[in-house]
Amino acid sequence: MDASKPYPRSALVLFSGGQDSTTCLAWALSLYERVETIGFDYGQRHHVEMTVRPHIQEALRQLSPDWKQRLGEDHIVKLPFIAELSDTALTRETEIVLMGNGLPSTFVPGRNLIFLTTAAMLAYRRGLGALVGGMCETDSSGYPDCRHDTLKSLQQTLNLGMASSLYIETPLMWKSKAQIWELAYALGGTPFVNIIREKTHTCYLGERHERHEWGFGCAQCPACLIRAKGYARFAGENHKKNRGAEGSPAIR
Repeated sequence: MDASKPYPRSALVLFSGGQDSTTCLAWALSLYERVETIGFDYGQRHHVEMTVRPHIQEALRQLSPDWKQRLGEDHIVKLPFIAELSDTALTRETEIVLMGNGLPSTFVPGRNLIFLTTAAMLAYRRGLGALVGGMCETDSSGYPDCRHDTLKSLQQTLNLGMASSLYIETPLMWKSKAQIWELAYALGGTPFVNIIREKTHTCYLGERHERHEWGFGCAQCPACLIRAKGYARFAGENHKKNRGAEGSPAIR
């Protein structure tokens, strides 16, 4: 954050309905006075994520009176050209593999750049001072549009191109998946962690029939594997902290 600029009081959260964006939404609700959300329908293979979004938002409103007051309008933007232009495992029924350039076939070129540019346009119109996204270098599978340098460069470009002073906030940038679970616990305790487990969607294949300890998913795609591994480590650490104390562990 640039200390020379006034701290924004409002934010637009890029909210997909997944674990990371839900954690970012709670983070924003704990920090900003006014928070709106934006979701993107781009022909994604795991379109089920769009169906869980309103249930998560309602659960957050029920969890905290302050969050209920701060959480404002939700916006859905359709970007079908992303699927039309890309040929990836997130927009086609194809196998998830490692490509010749070292990136997984789930990488959708330019997706986050388009998402943030679109969000900036909406934030400009709505008078919102920050864009909040769940991009992360630690567990991003090497996606170049999740890198800190990429997003800081984009922030400068957007502000130059729109004569604005938007911030791009990435609270998860340097966190492992276990640390993201820990942040969720710090923000809303066990009730919020359980919202993430029960209501969010991360699985690249859109599988939502089988319930695991960490949530719903196929348990085989990279997104599920990272989420499961992070939860196991988080739950294990949480159990150690609570061992010997009265009552049950915080995560159960």
